[in-house]
Amino acid sequence: MGKILFTGAAGQLGAELIAELRHRHGVDSVLATDIRAAEGILKEGPFELLDVTDEEAIRAIIKKHDISQIYHLAALLSAKAEKDIPLSRKLNIGSLHHVLNAARDLNIERVFWPSSIAVFGPDAISNGTPQNSPCNPTTVYGINKLTGEQWCAYYHRVFGVDVRSLRYPGLIGYKTLPGGGTTDYAVDIYHKALAGEPFSCFLQADTMLPMMYMEDAINATLKLMDAEPEKLSIRTSYNVAGMSFNPAQISDSIRKHIPDFSITYEPDYRQNIADSWPNSIDDSTARADWGWKPSYNLTAMTKDILEKLPGYFPVLSENL
Repeated sequence: MGKILFTGAAGQLGAELIAELRHRHGVDSVLATDIRAAEGILKEGPFELLDVTDEEAIRAIIKKHDISQIYHLAALLSAKAEKDIPLSRKLNIGSLHHVLNAARDLNIERVFWPSSIAVFGPDAISNGTPQNSPCNPTTVYGINKLTGEQWCAYYHRVFGVDVRSLRYPGLIGYKTLPGGGTTDYAVDIYHKALAGEPFSCFLQADTMLPMMYMEDAINATLKLMDAEPEKLSIRTSYNVAGMSFNPAQISDSIRKHIPDFSITYEPDYRQNIADSWPNSIDDSTARADWGWKPSYNLTAMTKDILEKLPGYFPVLSENL
């Protein structure tokens, strides 16, 4: 296998997924790229600046480094996409076209591109949303993701590009700070709790959403990418699930460790985005096709984060 090209390396999922890929394949086998300069763990291996809206730049870097796989994670997240529609279209859809075209023309073996539960709209089945539930998103982010799913399926069907995708729920990790997603309250809340500060939530207390701990997200991604092509029945994007909870439930799980933690609720425009998404996801197709199974529930995740976060961010107040 040649080298892996990773775009959007500075994002919440990017840094942690790159660390695991480098652990598995060797540091020099994974080229991290982003439009921002490398920081933290990204400095521990090959890194180049890359504007993924520049198709020729993508092709040049593929040729320069003998790239055989691409993890294309560069994107504008849900809340930010609502505020900048032209940029979200250019970045989230335009760059995907660049990557798919390069994969077709330059013999890339496999491509990973992340989708989202945002592809579902208010008419989707809310509880246990099935793989083939209606997809009528009402957000800019969701519309872009649904469009991207169809382009992935088209490039596989017509050009034979082996592109694979997961519909991520909200992702929760402790190694990076929130990046502008509607579910990011579930990241920020742990930082505030450990800093001894009250937390103001931009969603209502009972807003149930599908979530996934970062460890499970990494495992799901790599398990999908390792699967033999003939085992994959979905070429748009697979449903994957970890757990579902609301802000009141996550705050209760934190209070078991930090009894004085307090939370208030001040819903903003992100409440409308959350209300358009499912409460829980049916991922039985992923389980059947390539053996997906999550390892963390809310209790286990909270315990793990509260134990590890202080050591990762020793001075929390400087990272909020």
